[in-house]
Amino acid sequence: MNIARVVSSRATCHRKFVGAVIVRDKTILSTGYNGSVRGLPHCSDAGHMMVEGHCVATIHAEMNAIIQAARNGVRIEDASIYITASPCWNCFKALANAGIKRICYGEFYRDDRSFDVAQELDIDMAHVPLEEGAVVKVPPAEGPRRTG
Repeated sequence: MNIARVVSSRATCHRKFVGAVIVRDKTILSTGYNGSVRGLPHCSDAGHMMVEGHCVATIHAEMNAIIQAARNGVRIEDASIYITASPCWNCFKALANAGIKRICYGEFYRDDRSFDVAQELDIDMAHVPLEEGAVVKVPPAEGPRRTG
């Protein structure tokens, strides 16, 4: 989770700094942070594209981690993802379809639909609280559970 926090520092939308790290067998497969579409100006440079209180100019960290893996030909099926915030509904659906089996998140972010669906799909959702300056200990995988 500490690595996801460092990755989040690269975010280019300053409304929320989010980082994601996809891991399998103790090996980092891909990382992502929230930022603009490749080739378009960043929110930090051009301002936000706001719709109903949300900036829609950025691609979320989870999506960028999946995209980065795909661009580099990295298989992420059966991997875990560490995200500084729980996935939104669209990101959760993408993670499920990409074959992610464990989602560790630092803080809850807006949408709890994914918790019930994760249980149906046998995807482990683990809350790993972010603590400033602390080394984060990740609980062992124990199957799906709803926390928070």
